[in-house]
Amino acid sequence: MLNFLKNLSPVEIGVIVLVLLLLFGAKTITNLARTSGRSVREIKKVKRTFTEAVDDDNDKPVKNNQGTA
Repeated sequence: MLNFLKNLSPVEIGVIVLVLLLLFGAKTITNLARTSGRSVREIKKVKRTFTEAVDDDNDKPVKNNQGTA
């Protein structure tokens, strides 16, 4: 998806960052990075909770509801 980033030199990446700073300002970019970090942390927390719930369900024995005749 982001394979084009492999072809960029450090100078080109620096120019892109500089342009972003000029367009949006340092405060906006800082807030965006902070919000992105919180979002990633929350997604990991939900994933961990879901995984633990599924693992707990798999550990419980399965009841056989079929009656014996």
